[in-house]
Amino acid sequence: MAAAAASSPARVVLFGCGGVGVALLQQCVRLHKANMSFVPVAAVCDSKHMVTAANDIQVLNNEALERIVATKQNGLSLDTLASCDGITVQPADAGIDTILTSSDPSSTIFVDCTASDAMGATLAAWVAKGGAIALANKKPITGDLALYQKLTANPKKFRAESTCGAGMPVMATVRRIVRSGDPISKISGAFSGTLGFVMSGLEAGKSFSAVVEEAKELGYTEPDPRDDLGGTDVARKALILARAQGWPLELSDVEVESLYPEALGPELMSLADFMSVGLKALDAPIQKLVHAAAAKGEVLRYAATVEGGRCKVGVVSVGKSTPLGSLSGTDNLLELRSECYHPNPLVLQGRGAGAEATASGVLADILELAD
Repeated sequence: MAAAAASSPARVVLFGCGGVGVALLQQCVRLHKANMSFVPVAAVCDSKHMVTAANDIQVLNNEALERIVATKQNGLSLDTLASCDGITVQPADAGIDTILTSSDPSSTIFVDCTASDAMGATLAAWVAKGGAIALANKKPITGDLALYQKLTANPKKFRAESTCGAGMPVMATVRRIVRSGDPISKISGAFSGTLGFVMSGLEAGKSFSAVVEEAKELGYTEPDPRDDLGGTDVARKALILARAQGWPLELSDVEVESLYPEALGPELMSLADFMSVGLKALDAPIQKLVHAAAAKGEVLRYAATVEGGRCKVGVVSVGKSTPLGSLSGTDNLLELRSECYHPNPLVLQGRGAGAEATASGVLADILELAD
């Protein structure tokens, strides 16, 4: 591996080899090959196995990282790499225990690119040792408030940019404003590329069922679109923004408006029935909302509002000329009002979804923590 122009002494332990984790490894390799920065990846872990380097410096080289990427892209298990030179594969639990007991917290960053509820304990154990963490996974910081407080106890060793707005600098912006003492009066915006696409389709005259089916075909939704349409993901992002301001809220405190009724939920209706029957049953009531907004010269958006100690997510009717109303496609948008940003808000808009964008936010967090 060629010497890099900039080198981080902090080693990375990556948890999660799905779309975001793979994209992060690809971005690290690109940085290495371009001689821009060197991000030393010490271990890569999925739900069953951990890969580490079998060399003197205990860092996976570019060839090893590319093998890991190819393995996961081909849908194979990490244990298929056991016979490769320079690589050691072991069970994930054993590997995590070894790293927790033997790695130097001052020079190792745990990076969570999973979507697992179970990562909280591992991250908390590392933080308790003085280690740094970077998260794309929203679940550890939107669960129990006590866990959130443990994970964020040392702000200098905590980053979670990609938990809200993918690679957009949403969390960095909020963090800087909070630290400056400028009181934030309101944060609002659209934080779901999937629901942004759906709302844009409704504005263009498409039926709700048609635009959701299109979003699913394009890969914008989860395998079950109700995971997006229920609003829980947006609620988690609203909670993250609230907690970043010091509000002691739980996820259950967030008011969530689902785009489908309980009767069409996964507990009572199969995915097949929802796609063939349930979606079409929603066309008429949602079209009424579209017409009501249009009669006022407005459009519908699925938005989060964080204001006055409360969080709310759901459908809102807004003017077409407003930042939120002019939003289209899968872009995300943050609108922040404070004493400094008043009467005109600070507005951030950009790509808010996708593995590459999310990974870029994680990579920026790693480099910042390593400085």
